[in-house]
Amino acid sequence: MGDYMPAPGRSDGRFVGDEEEIPMHRLSINSRRSIDSAGMSSTFSIDTPLMAAASDMDEPHSRITMPHTHLDPGGKRGKARTEPLNPQDNAFKKSRYPANVVSNNKYNIITFLPLVLFEQFKFFFNMYFLLVALSQFVPQLRIGYLFTYVGPLVFVLAVTMAKEWHDDYARRKRDGEANSQRYLRLTVDGPMAVSSSKIRVGDLVLIEKNQRVPADMVLLRTTESSGACFVRTDQLDGETDWKLRIAVPPTQKLDDSLDLFLLHGSVYADAPHKDIYDFVGNLVIDSGLPDAQAVTVPLGVENTMWANTTLASGSAVGYVVYTGRDTRAAMNTGHAKTKVGILDTEVNRLSKILFVVTLGLSLAMVALDGFKAVWYITLFRFLILFSSIIPISLRVNLDMGKSFYSMMIERDREIPGAVVRNSMIPEELGRIEYCLTDKTGTLTCNEMELKRVHMGVMAYTLETSDEVTRHLRANLKDRVGAEDPEETRQPSALAKGHGKARRDMPQRVFDMVESLALCHNVTPAEESAPAADSGTHDDRAGVAVSKPMSYQASSPDEVAIVKWTEHVGVVLAERTLSTITLRLDALLPEEQRGHGTAPLLTYDILQVFPFTSESKRMGIVVQSRLSGDMYFIQKGADAVMTRIVEYNDWLDEECGNMARDGLRTLVVGRKRLSRQAYARFEQAYSQARASVVGRAEAMRQAVADHLESDLELLGLTGVEDRLQDHVRTTLELLGNAGVRVWMLTGDKVETATCVAVSARLVRRGQLVHVISGLRSASEVSAALETLRTLGDCCVVIDGDSLQVALDFYRDEFVRIAAALPAVVCCRCSPTQKADVVRVLQQHTGKRVLAVGDGGNDVSMIQAADVGVGLVGLEGRQASLAADFSVDQFSYLARLLLWHGRNSYKRSAKLAQFVIHRGLIISIMQVVFSALFYFAPIALFQGMLLVGYTTVYTMAPVFSLVLDRDVSDEIAMLYPELYAELTKGRALSLKTFFIWLLISIYQGGALMMLAVWLFDTDFIHVVSISFTGLVLNELLMVALEIRTWHRWMIWSILGSLAIYVASIWVLPAYFDVMFILSAAFVWKTVVITAVSAVPLYIIKVIRRIYAPPAYAKLT
Repeated sequence: MGDYMPAPGRSDGRFVGDEEEIPMHRLSINSRRSIDSAGMSSTFSIDTPLMAAASDMDEPHSRITMPHTHLDPGGKRGKARTEPLNPQDNAFKKSRYPANVVSNNKYNIITFLPLVLFEQFKFFFNMYFLLVALSQFVPQLRIGYLFTYVGPLVFVLAVTMAKEWHDDYARRKRDGEANSQRYLRLTVDGPMAVSSSKIRVGDLVLIEKNQRVPADMVLLRTTESSGACFVRTDQLDGETDWKLRIAVPPTQKLDDSLDLFLLHGSVYADAPHKDIYDFVGNLVIDSGLPDAQAVTVPLGVENTMWANTTLASGSAVGYVVYTGRDTRAAMNTGHAKTKVGILDTEVNRLSKILFVVTLGLSLAMVALDGFKAVWYITLFRFLILFSSIIPISLRVNLDMGKSFYSMMIERDREIPGAVVRNSMIPEELGRIEYCLTDKTGTLTCNEMELKRVHMGVMAYTLETSDEVTRHLRANLKDRVGAEDPEETRQPSALAKGHGKARRDMPQRVFDMVESLALCHNVTPAEESAPAADSGTHDDRAGVAVSKPMSYQASSPDEVAIVKWTEHVGVVLAERTLSTITLRLDALLPEEQRGHGTAPLLTYDILQVFPFTSESKRMGIVVQSRLSGDMYFIQKGADAVMTRIVEYNDWLDEECGNMARDGLRTLVVGRKRLSRQAYARFEQAYSQARASVVGRAEAMRQAVADHLESDLELLGLTGVEDRLQDHVRTTLELLGNAGVRVWMLTGDKVETATCVAVSARLVRRGQLVHVISGLRSASEVSAALETLRTLGDCCVVIDGDSLQVALDFYRDEFVRIAAALPAVVCCRCSPTQKADVVRVLQQHTGKRVLAVGDGGNDVSMIQAADVGVGLVGLEGRQASLAADFSVDQFSYLARLLLWHGRNSYKRSAKLAQFVIHRGLIISIMQVVFSALFYFAPIALFQGMLLVGYTTVYTMAPVFSLVLDRDVSDEIAMLYPELYAELTKGRALSLKTFFIWLLISIYQGGALMMLAVWLFDTDFIHVVSISFTGLVLNELLMVALEIRTWHRWMIWSILGSLAIYVASIWVLPAYFDVMFILSAAFVWKTVVITAVSAVPLYIIKVIRRIYAPPAYAKLT
């Protein structure tokens, strides 16, 4: 075994004494890291000369690099760690590090009571009623019965605490399900199944294919002999490309995973921090290796598997270095906060106004009485007497309403699987003005599909792929000497051409398909097995293939292309370091494909030129073993390939057509090379690789000079990242509803732009303005000036440019961007997504909704006013952390336009009616006190006061949560109705003062008429005024209802029956003989009619001459 350092003079990164061939599908990795805190440095490099994907490891990332603060979310400073490699040596140290648990709960047994009480008493009216209740323990201030003031407050707090406990218990239960996922931990006695929460630093954990990684690990072994594997990181950084990870070479070479327990050494890892693209560590093996040599191997990010990533190929053994809150995923995730809805804030503001009204009335009463004696005691008694102006039952009614709205969301059959995890903010769904959405897994399925292939004179889609197969068969039968299995072939109208173009079509189709099947970085996951007696590579032509083919690659785009070539009959059968083998299924009848024998075409790989974000293209030089022809094949973005391929008159137009359809385009070109031309290139390229200074540029220049010129244009491909169902319709509905949609993704600019166009986030004909590569304030200023002049457009901005813009021109950038119909932010880190949410909230003051499906979206979801998590293949963490969980993005439209509308309008009406209920009885008290010499004497006491807000009126008033102004069909058909909600007109100062005037009129009318009509006996005044009050409230509820429900009718009739029955139960308050008299009945009817009928007449007139917008649609 070598010393795991690159050999002097070698550029291929191979190890001294290590000549093992690495399979061809491994990507290029160059990593140089400092090793330890002592300052020792070393180099560890693996560089396979293979094409790389867009996310290749040695490609500089366009991203925001997080500062190494090394602070955990709890504020404690994280520390670098050195732990024994052998799990048997470090079992006693595991408790030093955080437990490996997911935690989305807000409370624990110690903090529950203090935090809940703080959240409740920070609202003004709760604090006010606490002071009122405490005042009743002072004899001079006591009015009526103590339970009248203390009981409602205790009941309100009990209901709220029960609700918070229920919500937090549900969150804790869901966290428990995530933490109980089972994994295999390696022990000396073999694998042991343990839950995720039991995994500790220093454990060896076996990860299977498609399994989520539970903690941050160093990769020790994989099932691939080279030690390579792919991981999906879309739930961590939002990037759709798979990432290559390499196992530590000394441990990879062990014969068995249990041999790890024979090793003794240590693993060093730097302090925990947020940067998912950086890791510094080293692995020291002191003893236990077969050659008995001590080895130190530097570790980089390419040797890690972060938590929340998913193993995409094979299985792997990892050494756990970070757990719980120390993981990169957790450090990029914000903590759950208590969200307060805007309606609660508005109600809190109204309660302060009501207190001012209460104080004003109390001062007026004391002043009119001449500030006699101890007037301040009288003032306090009046404050307590008029305290019903601020109704304590308001919080109970609103909280019960929130629970009811949450139940309706979860029971909606149009949104199956919906879960409300935060039942405190359903009204927020009706006030959303900005929707910030993730891309991968949220708008798209992350399933790439080749939709179109254009070859100048012909274009093929999936529906016409049989035409491609027919052309391939016509060309291949001459190439490989096969017989056409079909006796006759009828030409298709789709393939008709003229002259030479028609005659050459089979050859042109084969050239295009062949090039697509060769120029990529894909490896078949299940290779064709040679027969037992096969001695040569060519003997495999007769092998029967029975297993379905699957592929591995770092880019799903390339997998889609290779799957299309397989679909038309050219299958990628095998790939090694030096060869590519294609199986020609096109020569077989349809029923025999994948199950019969097919000829193979083998190509030698001479050179590979990886894809990078700078070059935007990749190329390969291959030589056919059948013909000996040598070709340079290249594919890339049209912006760079246009100058490389030969002149043509159709490429630009077709690229534009595909882009408008939301397809990601790749231009494919090919150049035939003579042996002399290739020899000249190889000489120049070798000299460039030997350069000490400017090696990369010299290599690129050699390729450009000798290969990248006058390529034959073979065709153009269009790949679609398949959208989730009804995404286009949903985005259109949100746009018509006045909701501005921003897409925040960790993916590349080109990918995000294509998806934005495909999803119709960008309207047809709308300009897409790209801002990228900004590094200075002057560049940002110029970009903003340009953006200001463009007006209505969709802006696409990368993460680096966004950060610079926020650093130097935060206010101006947000002001301009917030007015745009759509914004796309690319290459965003998880914390940057949350920063965008907060910036938008601060600078616009509008309500922001965030929707995502992965762990990288949790911070954004928690920072937003409303967080929606999608449940998908990898969406569990976002779903657990969100306020609302749904299965599809398309459900968002109904969640907002229907449930958001109902929740907000119902709560607004409920809040105003409860305030009215308290105001009217307080106005009656004011009139009563004024008529009786400004004495602070209660008009209604004891059970009357308690019963008024509970058994007599609570059910009818609360039944308003069943009311609706439009049907769900109308709400979804006319999303413009939603735009009216965001203006907050359902609950505003205007509506508040209207209800205040109504309360003054009704309270004054009821009290003055009661005194005027019943001036002989005080008990008669109380009974008639209270009866009129109850009947007035029941009638007002009936007048406010727009759509009747059977429970509304039962609540009104039931409450009336209870009141009538209580007349006999409460003889201290009612004279039964008087109430049964005819005089009582007709006079009560008159009082009720005077207080309610004028308001009904005004309401009818308003509906006739100034109807609301929704009334015109019903």
